Amino acid sequence: NIIMKILVTGGSGLVGNAIKTISSKYNYDYIFLSSKDCDLTNYEDTYICFQQHNPDYVIHLAAYVGGLYKNMNHKVDMLEKNVQLNLNVLKACHELKVKKVICYLSTCIFPDKITYPINENMLHNGAPHNSNNAYAYAKRLLETHCRAYQEQYNDNFICIIPTNIYGPNDNYSLTDGHVIPALINRCYLNKKNGEKFTVKGSGRPLRQFIYSEDLAVLTMWVLEKYNEKDPIILSVSEKDEVSIEYVARQIAKSYDYENMIEFDTTSSDGQYKKTADNSKLINLYNEYKFINIDEGIEKSVEWFINNYESCRK
Repeated sequence: NIIMKILVTGGSGLVGNAIKTISSKYNYDYIFLSSKDCDLTNYEDTYICFQQHNPDYVIHLAAYVGGLYKNMNHKVDMLEKNVQLNLNVLKACHELKVKKVICYLSTCIFPDKITYPINENMLHNGAPHNSNNAYAYAKRLLETHCRAYQEQYNDNFICIIPTNIYGPNDNYSLTDGHVIPALINRCYLNKKNGEKFTVKGSGRPLRQFIYSEDLAVLTMWVLEKYNEKDPIILSVSEKDEVSIEYVARQIAKSYDYENMIEFDTTSSDGQYKKTADNSKLINLYNEYKFINIDEGIEKSVEWFINNYESCRK
């Protein structure tokens, strides 16, 4: 029995590590690539690397990413680096006849002015939010590119759209990190220094958060069982949407620091909501049980404390 080979780009990041954690439950040979192994913004480098590993499947996680402020302040990099690396990965996968490629999009790339909940068909129905439009257009182009390869060559290149991901092995940078990891780090430092735990913004915006290991399991399900050409949203249900304030209070609670929380309403909130409709996923895989946000935050905080010295921040 020949074991199929899966190559994961962005293999050292949040989702790459989550796939690593669950990988032993599936019978594949895995290659986890990080930016140290291969410069995906260089085609020759990408092609040689992929050719050496000769994968049957590719899970394309690698992206040039950041939180709200990085998206607002580094638009040229966000656009150029993402377009370049996506182009190179898909081209190499096509040339080397990879059987299936799964590319990651994000709900933050949907149109800004839209009716909620958002579903898979609304991706190109208007301009994205101005704060992250450079990143959003690069990711939308990835979806267009996958579809072009399907239509012209019948390549099995598909896109999945997760909502806000969090969990162990995140990037805990106070300036460039996403909301949960940045708050986990900030609360840690505030408690250590006996300061107020100040959360930027009103805390009112709503988000659907998905724990990284849930996303890893669902990615493997897409690889093995999802055979449609169109993208699919991977998310908890709308009823599981929570406010930033709720998340911040759960984080403070994990540190036993609830009485020190405050909200800085002079800072930007970003988009108020971007509710995603997960009914396509539920119709196809209705028995899947997601990790509850309270448990997920507790596990994430615990991991951060235990790996404080070595984690990305």
